[in-house]
Amino acid sequence: MRAPISVIVPTLNAASELPATLTALIEGVEAGLIGELIISDGGSADHTRAIADDAGAVWIEGPASRGGQLRRGAEVARCEWYLFLHADTRLERGWSGPVREAMETSAAYHFRLRFRASGLAPTLVAGWANLRSQVFKLPYGDQGLLVHRRDYEGAGGYPDVPLMEDVALSRALRRRLQQLPVQASTSADRYARDGWVRRGTRNLLLLLRYRLGASPERLARAYARSGPSSN
Repeated sequence: MRAPISVIVPTLNAASELPATLTALIEGVEAGLIGELIISDGGSADHTRAIADDAGAVWIEGPASRGGQLRRGAEVARCEWYLFLHADTRLERGWSGPVREAMETSAAYHFRLRFRASGLAPTLVAGWANLRSQVFKLPYGDQGLLVHRRDYEGAGGYPDVPLMEDVALSRALRRRLQQLPVQASTSADRYARDGWVRRGTRNLLLLLRYRLGASPERLARAYARSGPSSN
């Protein structure tokens, strides 16, 4: 019987973070859950390709746009469930048990966000993200997404847009989205670089502008002007 999950990871110069993310997935391979790993790259100039090859991943390339990269990854996936993870998002030990149980239902799932940083600010920002996900059904991409192929395709999949692809799909899946009792830890580098308050406020304003009708392309230009980003 084929393992049920295709793991899809978008990358862009992710060599420093990708190994730890993939190491956390070994548990799923050993548990018979992960059938394939797909790395959807946006033009990396570092050793990301070598890391993917060493892991036995399916490698696909295309323009650097997280929405497009995720969509291209799903297009070549062969398993019945998709697990979308950012290259710097690591699932905590023991994740395979709750995921196996979750796949017995027809919901879509995200994980509980935690930043790999200590202090009040990381705790508050992660707490808000987890509350937003539960109350408003709007998890962001760094919380991961586990979804059945049928539900993913029924929701239209990830749109090929440079920003807000996670919000667009979450809104389409909203009634099905549930939070798993599993932490997904993500890098805090961008928050540390930009400032926790400044970056948190910027993200919230971008979300509000998107909900008010601003195009993802226009928001991406504003996002790029305010600081660099990476997959």
